[in-house]
Amino acid sequence: MSGVSIGAINSAIIAGNTRRQRLQALRTFWERITERKVWHYTPDGDVFRKARNAASSWLTMTQGLPGFFAPRQTSPWMSLPGAATATATATATSYYDTTPLMKTLNELVDFSMINDKVMRFSVGAVNVLSGNFVYFDNSHETIAAEHVAASGALPPALPMVKIGTDHFWDGGIVSNTPLQHLLDEESDLNTMIFQVDLFSARGPLPRDIQEVLARHKDIMFSSRTRYNTDVYRRIHNWKTQLRQALGKIPAELLSPEELALKEMLADLPDIAIIHLIYQQKTYEGHAKDYEFSGTSMNEHWQSGYEDTKRTLKRKDWLTMPKAGVGLVVHDVHREDEFR
Repeated sequence: MSGVSIGAINSAIIAGNTRRQRLQALRTFWERITERKVWHYTPDGDVFRKARNAASSWLTMTQGLPGFFAPRQTSPWMSLPGAATATATATATSYYDTTPLMKTLNELVDFSMINDKVMRFSVGAVNVLSGNFVYFDNSHETIAAEHVAASGALPPALPMVKIGTDHFWDGGIVSNTPLQHLLDEESDLNTMIFQVDLFSARGPLPRDIQEVLARHKDIMFSSRTRYNTDVYRRIHNWKTQLRQALGKIPAELLSPEELALKEMLADLPDIAIIHLIYQQKTYEGHAKDYEFSGTSMNEHWQSGYEDTKRTLKRKDWLTMPKAGVGLVVHDVHREDEFR
């Protein structure tokens, strides 16, 4: 399990619970943060849903989310020139306090289970000072709630998280998916990756300013899957050509390092990516990444459920590609474009 931003929280809940407890733990988290009632009844029609979603996002901005974040008593706008200290305070650098999230994570996630390394787990974050993307991985460090919170600390709303001597923000600033981290692993294992994206790079032409803002956010936060897969294919082709070239040279002419490289390249892994991308509804608008309501949550769950059912019906997709292919990507919505 690997995640970035809200995906880091979902990943932690899945990896930090037994198979029997995972679904209930996920439901507990999402039902808790979306428990606030916006409207008791919403008439049919996009205009009413737009109004309801606007009200929901306004409530999030003014009241925060239960079990996730709460407005600070002192606003960052109240910081006065000359009053700054050498060390930035959370009050001065974020609008909300994520103490509720830390409590929720420690309640719903068994971090000892993650650190037992039964399941490989990693979350991505950005170092605030260096701007470098880093991954906290249970294969080489002890994971705690702070690592997960750091991956979801989107500025300026949420505060940076200090881990050791460094401070971290949401990994989505650099990349909203951990795909590159998985592809960078030097592994000889054939791998099938299920990648879930909340923002679609493809979308309709905007018709008003709200749709412009929504489309801008989709493009900005959509994963760079095409770029990552193109780079991987290019590197895979280079490795294949290098393997063929080394195969033409007698073994006695190769150095120990070249012999080791030839052996490593003899069994290159094949990778299949099952891409599940959420398709935004016309009424959702640009605030969909902080419009957390029970109605929207259930719609998103149903959308993901239907996409997953459609994907699992493609038995050919669930079979690894032929040896030597390198990498293939499957996406039910992309397939629809060509029908």
